Amino acid sequence: MNWKIRRILVAIGDPWQVPPGQLRKAVALAAAAGAHIELFHAIHPARADTVAAARARMTRLAALKVLHGRDVRSCIAIDSPPHEAIVRRAEVIRADLVIAATASHGFGARLLLRNTDWELIRHTPCPVLLVKTGGNYRRATIVAAVDPFHARAKPAGLDARLLGAATHLAHLLNGAAHAFHAYLPLVAALPGAMGQPVALTLPPEAEEVHSANVRRTFEQLAAHAGIPRGRRHLEMGDVPTRLEAVARRTGAGIVVMGAVSRSALKRLFIGSTAEHLLDRLPCDVLVVKPRQRSGPVR
Repeated sequence: MNWKIRRILVAIGDPWQVPPGQLRKAVALAAAAGAHIELFHAIHPARADTVAAARARMTRLAALKVLHGRDVRSCIAIDSPPHEAIVRRAEVIRADLVIAATASHGFGARLLLRNTDWELIRHTPCPVLLVKTGGNYRRATIVAAVDPFHARAKPAGLDARLLGAATHLAHLLNGAAHAFHAYLPLVAALPGAMGQPVALTLPPEAEEVHSANVRRTFEQLAAHAGIPRGRRHLEMGDVPTRLEAVARRTGAGIVVMGAVSRSALKRLFIGSTAEHLLDRLPCDVLVVKPRQRSGPVR
């Protein structure tokens, strides 16, 4: 992935309550990449009377000590809903990265609210960094969650983009890039008509062949990306559980994940799974989409 970070759009949800980690991490990435920063806040048209106060607050944010020495500007737009406003602004400035703060929510709340972080994942053409934690990125561990068998219908080139993004971030932050993949046993990987695992009588060597094939494919993918053997994590089990375990074990600062568009029905199912993963991970998440860009948000 030939990813150069020149312009970073920092989406500010509430100018009066900005998570310190969001600005601190934006500065770390901008300083390492030599990028410009724009602080952006969208105001609902019904609250247009608050523009003056919000603009003054955004100006003060841009002047904070943590941002000193960086090329920072602020922008306010009367626009709604928030995720569309952010996408529109990212298109205007040709952002290479959008940084947004996120927080855990209940599963039901996410489905009902269609919250901004998930909508950003779906619609923003450039990578989106969801900041969940404070702290810093000093010598950060970056874990790329890949799917070499495309079990979740990921495009073939997306894994290379995920690993490229992880290695690039690791280089910028003087950290280390890791590769992760989780797979299910052969029986569990054979769904029935209703999607449930089918209990089949298989010869003992079938599972060994299956595991060997998975390992060989994963090792080749990681080796091609230059990931050392000690930083390759191949786990048997479901992705949310095993990825959370690896993120905790490695002390990951960022997990790099892929996102693809779906039809309305599939998007609901796959989207809720991804959101569940986002809630479980103890670190920030960088979401990378396939090379093709989304259509502009009107």
